[in-house]
Amino acid sequence: MSENVITTVSQGTGVITLDRPRALNSLSLDMVRAITHTLLAWRDDDAVQAVVVRSSSDKAFCAGGDIRFFHDLGRATPQQGSALVEDFFTEEYALNHLVHHYPKPYIAVMDGVVMGGGMGVAQAGPHSRTRIVTDRTKMAMPETNIGLFPDVGASYFLSRLPGRLGLYLGITGATIGAADALYAGLADHYVPAADLTALGEVLNAGVGAGLPAAIAAFAAPFRAAAGPSSLERDRAAIDRHFGAGSVPAIVASLQHDDSEFARATLALMAARSPLMMCVAHALQQQGAAMSMADCLRMERAAVRRTLENGQVIEGIRALVIDKDHAPRWTPPALADVTDDMVRQILAPAWPDHAHPLRHFHGAA
Repeated sequence: MSENVITTVSQGTGVITLDRPRALNSLSLDMVRAITHTLLAWRDDDAVQAVVVRSSSDKAFCAGGDIRFFHDLGRATPQQGSALVEDFFTEEYALNHLVHHYPKPYIAVMDGVVMGGGMGVAQAGPHSRTRIVTDRTKMAMPETNIGLFPDVGASYFLSRLPGRLGLYLGITGATIGAADALYAGLADHYVPAADLTALGEVLNAGVGAGLPAAIAAFAAPFRAAAGPSSLERDRAAIDRHFGAGSVPAIVASLQHDDSEFARATLALMAARSPLMMCVAHALQQQGAAMSMADCLRMERAAVRRTLENGQVIEGIRALVIDKDHAPRWTPPALADVTDDMVRQILAPAWPDHAHPLRHFHGAA
C-alpha cells in the first residue's frame, strides 16, 4: 500500500483520500496500486455500500500522473527502470476500467486541480458516478501540452460530450471551471468550497447506497451559484470550428474568425504538439463508437507508440524539468504531420492475444 493513499470505512461508506499534497496528488505507481487494491477489496465487501474519493488538500484532487517519474525513467534503459513506465500505464488503465465499471455508488469530490489521470480516477461510469465540483475546481485534459494525448479513457468520455466539446477540450487542453464542467457533462453537482465541511457531514451520515440521492439533495440549492458557462457561451463557435474534420481544417476555420474565442484558441493550439493534437482528434473519432474497454486498449497501444516516438519526454522536459517552455516537437509544425505518422501512433503494438489489457470485457 502507499503512504499517499489513506483509506477508511465508516457506516457503510469507504473513503479513499489522496494525500500527496506537495505533488498535487500526482499519481505514482504505488498510489495506483493502492487505490486499485482498495477498490477491488471493497467491491465485494458488503460492509462498503458506497465509495468516496477525495483529497487531503484544498489545492488539488489529482493533477494527473507523476510526469517527472515518466521523464526520469523514460530516459533510462529498461534495466534501469523504464519498464516501470509501461507498468504504470497498464495498471493505471486497469484502474480506470475498474472505476468505470464499479458496481457501487462512486463519489468523486473534485476540489482544486483535476487533470489527466485525476479525471481517470473521477470519471466513473454513468450507472455509479457522482462527480462534485467546487469554486476551486480547475479541470483539464492537458496532455497535448506535454507531447501526449488525452488518455485514461478520454477517447471514451470526451467523445461522448455534447457537440464538439470533447474535441475542443482534448485538442487544446483548455482548463475549465465548475460551470463549464457541469455544462459539458463532466460533473454532476456544484458545492462551494465554503460548504465542503457540511458536505462532509452528508458523506459521513451513514446512508450507504442512498448517498448519491443525499448529495443531490444537499447540492441542489447551490447549482445556480456555479455561475455562467463559457463553454455554453462559445458552444456555437466550438461546434462550427471543431467540426471541421481534421486539426489543420480546425486551424484554418479558426483563422477565418476574428473573434476573441478564435484568437485565444489558436494561441492555445500553437503551444501544443502538432502530432499529438492530430492523434487526439483521431482517437476521439474512433473512440466515439467503441466501448470503454476497447478505448483503453487503443490508448494503451498508442501510449506505447508515443513512448517510442519520444514526444512526451521532450514535452515534459520543456514544461517541468528545464521549464524553458520551448519544446522541440517532432515534427515541429502542423503542416508537417502526415496521416502515416498518426496511423503509426494508432497502430497495434501487440497481437490481440498478447495485449496487456486483453482481459478487459467489452461492455460499454
